[in-house]
Amino acid sequence: RYDEEFARILTKDALKFVADLQREFRNRIKYAMECRKEAKARYNAGALPGFDPATRYIREGDWGCASPPPAVADRRVEITGPVERKMIINALNSGAKVFMADSEDALSPSWENLMRGQVNLRDEI
Repeated sequence: RYDEEFARILTKDALKFVADLQREFRNRIKYAMECRKEAKARYNAGALPGFDPATRYIREGDWGCASPPPAVADRRVEITGPVERKMIINALNSGAKVFMADSEDALSPSWENLMRGQVNLRDEI
């Protein structure tokens, strides 16, 4: 199903953006998927996950990062929920500092539900 509301989400610019991302990262994604298959085979054979020795210098290095911006620094109270309109409204009115829209575990991820969730987020935010 594809309706007028969905067309306001999947604009030409949005679709072009996704196509550009796919073109830019397709080889990296393919490589990551191949690595995932290899890792799964190792784990199925009894190996345990571990850290990549090639990245040891990162873990053991002396490094830091910028402080978070004030708007996202206070994450003491978060609420997570499905992207259903009523839940989004209740979450935004709950007093929680952050609402994490869950389009995976808290929602049956059918095409219509995912698109409706995007419409709901656009409308409420």
